Amino acid sequence: MNVSPTGKLYGVGVGPGDPELLTVKAARLIGEADVVAYYSARHGRSIARSIAEGLLREHHVHEPLVYPVTTEDTDDPAGYEGVIRQFYDDSAERLAVHLAAGRAVVVLCAGDPMFYGSYMYLHERLAHRFPAEVVPGVTSVSAASAVLGRPLVERDEVLTILPGTLPAEELSRRLADTDAAAVLKLGRTFDNVRAALDDAGRLPETWYVERATSSRSRHAPLADVPADEVPYFSLAMLPSPTSAAARDDLPAPAPATGRGEVTVVGLGPAGPRWLTPEVGRALREAEHLVGYGPYVDRVPVRPGQERHTSGNQVETERAAHALELALGGARVVVVSSGDPGVFAMASAVYEVATGQPRFAGVPVRVLPGLTAAQAAASRIGAPLGHDFAVMSLSDRLKPWPVIESRLAAAASADLVLALYNPASASRRWQVGAARDVLLRHRDPKTPVVVARDVGRPGEAITVVTLGDLDPDTVDMKCLLIIGSSTTQVSTRGDDSVVVWTPRTYPE
Repeated sequence: MNVSPTGKLYGVGVGPGDPELLTVKAARLIGEADVVAYYSARHGRSIARSIAEGLLREHHVHEPLVYPVTTEDTDDPAGYEGVIRQFYDDSAERLAVHLAAGRAVVVLCAGDPMFYGSYMYLHERLAHRFPAEVVPGVTSVSAASAVLGRPLVERDEVLTILPGTLPAEELSRRLADTDAAAVLKLGRTFDNVRAALDDAGRLPETWYVERATSSRSRHAPLADVPADEVPYFSLAMLPSPTSAAARDDLPAPAPATGRGEVTVVGLGPAGPRWLTPEVGRALREAEHLVGYGPYVDRVPVRPGQERHTSGNQVETERAAHALELALGGARVVVVSSGDPGVFAMASAVYEVATGQPRFAGVPVRVLPGLTAAQAAASRIGAPLGHDFAVMSLSDRLKPWPVIESRLAAAASADLVLALYNPASASRRWQVGAARDVLLRHRDPKTPVVVARDVGRPGEAITVVTLGDLDPDTVDMKCLLIIGSSTTQVSTRGDDSVVVWTPRTYPE
């Protein structure tokens, strides 16, 4: 290259291992460079340099950037972060000498320079001082997908890329929440990653890929790989679940055991952010989903999984259908909104499972979910901060005199009340009647939270007083929280209104 008043820095991705996967531009820039820099460990070997070996020329000035440490275990008083920061500072200054002299400097990077690449630390230190250009390369994730012959994602699926250095609990949560994933930086993190995959229920469908596209490339079901054989340059891959369902090669979802079970789950009030990883795992593993239509519709469609939807007032029939499927050996999930044990399907399933002898041997388990009361309370502050009661105003399954007596008892006990199912198209008078009962025991100025469509696009949280509560503003999409005598309404510095109940009670 011609010498110019100032040189130019190039961060060049050389791909995952196969030299033929270098881009034409990368090959040209390497051949024309004055200086070729590359990272290496103390043994002097560099993966990036070995990939580009055939492009190196006699005129090249070599700048090996040798890591002073390769793990976070160090006795240096500056600690790992201090040592590695100083290393990048020193490396940048070494290259700055060449750049100031007008030389073109290529920094070789395995994979892509800006994808978990060390080049980015030089770019941060030099790009504002000298002309700089980044040349992308094929990533290890793309290479692993190609080696496996499996799509990463299809259509509207979500791909999550994670470092194996995350805590196992965080890895598990994120793996449970995504369709497809790649977990990088295995090596010493392998046991941690494997445990997270197992906890998230994704281990049977995960592949292990090592040094993808290189001459030492290998892959296998991750569950079959011994931890002592895993190098740093390997990854765990969860490919597209749509693609996986259409193939019969390993790894595949865990086969049915022949012994069915019913799992009753809560999806939370709305949206995947309130879905627990445990419930997510059960939904993925299910062969059959059973539930009220709008709730089942909230669960992503999975190939090979059968969905059985029904109306809102056939809980017993729904439970019996789920148990029949399980009796035949199927893994069945019964879907509820919120928590399945709060005015939902768990009790209906147990009612049928314990009432009909033929279902006595069918295992039933319940997985909790975030309740509507908890979600509504969180949106306005902490109204459930002290003792509270949860009731349903629906008189479809219990007579109104029972509801009225329980309202009076809870009100006279000065409990905060969370009222579910306050009204519907056919039940319009119950809210007014409940308000009148509560006013016999509560001050008309008692705060009332009217929470509508919590977590959904139409969410609206309104705070009124018990005396001013208008029944016409309440329907089946609402949940009411009635404060106690100690519940407070406060206005914060940003003019937001919060409702909270103190943890202490006046003596």
